[in-house]
Amino acid sequence: MNITKVSNDKKAYIDLLLLADEQESMIDKYLERGEMFVLNDNGVKAECVVTKEADGIYELKSIAVMPDCQRKGYGKKLIDFLISHYTDCNTMLVGTGDVPAVISFYEKCGFAESHRIHNFFTDNYDHPMFEDGKQLVDMIYLKWERFKC
Repeated sequence: MNITKVSNDKKAYIDLLLLADEQESMIDKYLERGEMFVLNDNGVKAECVVTKEADGIYELKSIAVMPDCQRKGYGKKLIDFLISHYTDCNTMLVGTGDVPAVISFYEKCGFAESHRIHNFFTDNYDHPMFEDGKQLVDMIYLKWERFKC
């Protein structure tokens, strides 16, 4: 298993990104300014895009794992990699829909709920978004913080 940075032709991986964010115009807002990483384990299993928001603050804009590879630790491996890769990262943010299984995943990775952006999905997407049979309305932000001794 290896994780590599993708610097060119990030759109070649758009199909997997669309599993995490199904509107391509929303992905286009961060794809080129972000850094993309791909986890390969006898084929691409997962990928993510991270943006630097300020000194010491990064945002995990998108993380996606192939459907048949979910719940096998690939997402956690990517997050662990990001935390070790960005040594200057004091805070890692991630926004997601109000989906208990997804929020639980991030909590298991060391994230805690930070804040909400009300009506994010209804205001920013051109169609209703659903996950686990529930319409997404608010964006739930979670954050991971590196504690300094």
